[in-house]
Amino acid sequence: MNAQQAVVLLSGGLDSTTVLAIARSQGFACNCLSFDYGQRQAVELERARVIARHYGAARHLVLRVDLDAIGGSALTDAIEVPKDRPLADMEQDIPVTYVPGRNIIFLAHALSWAEVLGAADIFLGINAIDYSGYPDCRPEFLDAFAQMAALGTKAGAAGTPFHFHAPLIRLSKKEIILKGTELGVDYGLTHSCYDPVGGRACGRCDACRLRLQGFREAGLVDPVSYAAR
Repeated sequence: MNAQQAVVLLSGGLDSTTVLAIARSQGFACNCLSFDYGQRQAVELERARVIARHYGAARHLVLRVDLDAIGGSALTDAIEVPKDRPLADMEQDIPVTYVPGRNIIFLAHALSWAEVLGAADIFLGINAIDYSGYPDCRPEFLDAFAQMAALGTKAGAAGTPFHFHAPLIRLSKKEIILKGTELGVDYGLTHSCYDPVGGRACGRCDACRLRLQGFREAGLVDPVSYAAR
């Protein structure tokens, strides 16, 4: 396998764009993978396409996965997106914005593409600090997936392991933003909102509130446009 090739999961959001910048800074040729899964925040796909071009991705593949046909999430179904929740409440329960099996499905596709490309490295922007309510953003989940990948792929059977890079997994939003700023990330290109209003971030959902708090704590101004702050 060519260790210089990497698959980078790119949603178009702040975290995944920072991860793309990290992978590039480490010398990888980045093959970006995005998903149209029926999400209400489909504007993030437009952002992902712009970001992939902006950062010189070797390839950018957008796959359709019909998770909206399954539903069960405020991002894919007729379920109200929580607004104006206290930040402390976001860590108490698994929120309705959790999409059942999403990261398992996304990583399975990334693994498949990586094997075809001859890439041993997969980068993703999961975070266990700001999104601790999501079970598929924890280190133990990623460790278990890596073990499965070693057992269930031709590359793994041949003794060539995959390396799953989650450089943001233990960072706060402030630390992520400072890291990205250090790498020259243009956060004005990104979109994080769960429930955009006319293409603008709502400013009230969990994702917006965590993002805005991160920029405040970093002493920076978020460059994206908000319907409300």
